[in-house]
Amino acid sequence: MNKTVNINLANMLFHIDENAFQKLQRYLEAIKRSFSGTRGSDEIIADIEARIAELFYEKVESQRQVITMKEVDEVISIMGQPEDYHIDEEIFEDAPPAGQPASRPRVKKLYRDMDNKFIGGVCAGLEHYLGLDALWIRLIFLFLAIFGSGFGLIAYIILWILVPEAATTAQKLDMTGEPVNISNIERKVKEGIDDVADKVRSVDYEKVGSRVKQTGKSFFDTLGDIILFLFKVFGKFIGIVLILVGAATLLGLFIGLFTVGIMDAIHIPGIDLMGLITDVPVWLASLLMFFAVGIPFFFLMYLGLKILVTNLKSIGNIAKFSLLGLWLISIITLSVLGIRQASAHAFTGSVSETHALAPVDSLRIQFRDAESSDLPSAWVGGVEVRYDEGDNARLYFDDILLDIQMADDSVASLRIRKDADGRSFADARETAAAIDYAFAFSGSTLQLDEHFTTHAENKVRDQEIRLTLYVPEGTVLSFNPGAGDHLSRRIRNDRDLNRKRLANYTWKMDGEGRLECLDCPEDLPGETGNGHIIINEDGVDIDLKDDTDALRVKIDEEGVRVKAGRDDH
Repeated sequence: MNKTVNINLANMLFHIDENAFQKLQRYLEAIKRSFSGTRGSDEIIADIEARIAELFYEKVESQRQVITMKEVDEVISIMGQPEDYHIDEEIFEDAPPAGQPASRPRVKKLYRDMDNKFIGGVCAGLEHYLGLDALWIRLIFLFLAIFGSGFGLIAYIILWILVPEAATTAQKLDMTGEPVNISNIERKVKEGIDDVADKVRSVDYEKVGSRVKQTGKSFFDTLGDIILFLFKVFGKFIGIVLILVGAATLLGLFIGLFTVGIMDAIHIPGIDLMGLITDVPVWLASLLMFFAVGIPFFFLMYLGLKILVTNLKSIGNIAKFSLLGLWLISIITLSVLGIRQASAHAFTGSVSETHALAPVDSLRIQFRDAESSDLPSAWVGGVEVRYDEGDNARLYFDDILLDIQMADDSVASLRIRKDADGRSFADARETAAAIDYAFAFSGSTLQLDEHFTTHAENKVRDQEIRLTLYVPEGTVLSFNPGAGDHLSRRIRNDRDLNRKRLANYTWKMDGEGRLECLDCPEDLPGETGNGHIIINEDGVDIDLKDDTDALRVKIDEEGVRVKAGRDDH
């Protein structure tokens, strides 16, 4: 049984075996003695402890796991012994000292290089990661921003948000792919110290001294401070806007996900009807839409928080890249599902059938409604869904149009054409063939259903019925009052009446394939014969009329005059 102790290493808590703790303590004391009196020794030791803590964190599987002598030995083998890595005070070599085996090449990690940044350090970090000069990377982003519909700017902002900056010495070494050991940490710290020293030596002390002696700021210094203050206020305002927009969008998406997607997932009645239009489950489409739209707005809100809160804790690289991956998966999946749904209407197929009617001198055309039922029904996409006693759903459509043409012989006939969409011509024709439509002919009356039906499994695929009635010359036709809603605009008649007014009178098929009105008033106006357009030296005079409204438009040197009113007819 071994005693364990708790240690705080680089602000990280670890449980460590007592023997392993004593060895680690001796190792750190040896490092401190090795760097005693060295420039930047405190920073070097702090970076070494941070690297050791990082290695311990990678090796433990849970917070309760105890670090043993094995983990300590592995960390020491990675970091190296102090006496093996002592570097001369003035001369630094990238290669390890003689006698020290070369470290294995490390995989580079992507960081933002803040030491060589131009804006956010993204391109400078990609230079280390890709081995491509930062100038070319900046030119690529600029090209994509200008000629790629802003993609370069969006990509740069996303990388700016997701990629962390190389703040510590260990992160800077990871960025360049160098081993994070004692030798390299010491070298990087001393290089930083030398850079600062060079900057200090290059300062014009006389110039600085003269500025110190000044009693106050100049006008331009004050103006610069004011402008800087205004920029900070504007930045805070932008941060607030980003937070409000992101939070409001996420709240709306969450409510939409709950009310639509979750309701479909738990089979709340009525929501499942959306599946009659699309092949994609509603809950899946809602979830993908939530991720596709919500993740970018989450990062907008997070960016606003970063602007407002200086020391806001990062959500971590794992969370950032996980959200990015989830967003890409959602976008790709939605695109595939969208293409699949569009392909369901890519082709239109038709099936036709012709039924001969008995020879008659007159024909009464009636449109009859579907039989009423006390069984439950609902509407989706303009289509009625009815359930039978076995809870089997059927779709009821009313997209039916009737055209009337002259027959080639003395026998009347009815042609029924069924149309539907599908992923192929064969699929469309199969869906069209599944349509059920009924009519009845008795004596001199032709009864046509106002609705046609199909099973719910055929879904809504723009199904429609087009009827063509062929009647011999001289046949007298009459309609029931509701027939006007289903008559085609292609029906020719000698009064130029529209389809709704046409159903109010009795007609006879003449020898030219046109209907001749038998009981229309002599002064009955048509749709085109009572209006006029006059263009002369006085301007443009337009007078348009129909059966209910009158509109008169006159354009001349006095301007435009519009007069609307009720027609006397």
